[in-house]
Amino acid sequence: MRLKIAVLAGDGIGPEVTREATNILRAVAELGGHDFTFSEALIGGVAITAAGTPLPTATLDTALDSDAVLLGAVGDNKFNALTPDKRPEAGLLQIRQALGGYANLRPSVAYAALAGSSPLRPEVTKDVDILFVRELLGGLYFGSPREWNKQTNEAINTMRYTRDEVVRVARVAFELASKRRKKVTSVDKANVLEVSQLWRATVTEVAKDYPEVTLEHQLVDSMAMHIMNIPRNFDVVLTENLFGDILSDEAGVITGSLGMLPSATIGGAVNLYEPVHGSAPDIAGQGKANPLGAILTAAMVLRHSAGLEQDARAVEQAVHKVLEAGYRTADIARGDANTQLVSTQEMGKQVHQALAESIDRRQAMHAV
Repeated sequence: MRLKIAVLAGDGIGPEVTREATNILRAVAELGGHDFTFSEALIGGVAITAAGTPLPTATLDTALDSDAVLLGAVGDNKFNALTPDKRPEAGLLQIRQALGGYANLRPSVAYAALAGSSPLRPEVTKDVDILFVRELLGGLYFGSPREWNKQTNEAINTMRYTRDEVVRVARVAFELASKRRKKVTSVDKANVLEVSQLWRATVTEVAKDYPEVTLEHQLVDSMAMHIMNIPRNFDVVLTENLFGDILSDEAGVITGSLGMLPSATIGGAVNLYEPVHGSAPDIAGQGKANPLGAILTAAMVLRHSAGLEQDARAVEQAVHKVLEAGYRTADIARGDANTQLVSTQEMGKQVHQALAESIDRRQAMHAV
């Protein structure tokens, strides 16, 4: 299997967690006899410093010439005085738009070993496995007009969707649900917003093509509550851009930390992969960052861009094994008797070792 991967480490803890994710991908390639090549490029604050723009042309060219893009994080407080279109985060919005991926997949899985890491009761988080499907190219983040008029002290953002935009992301959600527990929960604010009324009507129409999948609708405010008290009730959660951003971050409470959440953006020219967490500049360079979200993102690269489902599952199982053994970074450590507090690099090393053992066992079984 050949795969060209563009690595955009970005800012803050991005380089630290991306390094561990890349190490895992290299290990899979080596152990499985695959040909993975990696090209590094700048995005975000480091790109502004080096090239004067959060998304240099060279970076975009590298991304478009790849089979997958692995991104770390963007954001640096020293650029906060810039207008939104000049800040590091603008580079992220620009590359999402340029690559064309419209469906952002955000799994939120409650690992049994981390039951004590979540502030929620273990009986609430037990067996939770939610897949958020967030529309990524529409809504308030991209709608126009948008402006901040400092002379009139007025700011405008526009939430805008077309039927076709809703149809295409809804089909992704229903297709994925048909391979899972066959339930889609569509989230909107149809009691107030015309955009949400279009969203609800369109999703209901698409659902007719998937009679084996149950569809339910939830208002975003009630959904925010239900994710915290009855998360096991949900399978695939379909949302527009802003609601999906907020709700999937909220689901980090279920896993114990945002550092556990991966994501993949599919549907465009090149798939884009990134952990859900931000750049966390306050802990950058200290070895405190949790690399598991980035490593689980690497598993999504294997699944969605390389088509290596067995290897993707092997990475996920390696993460599970390491957590069961008690290894913890600071964000998920709760002082249990068997907890072993480790650095970013050591956590990556432990997953690498568990992965190698798993693949070796699989290869030995096939050789018999």
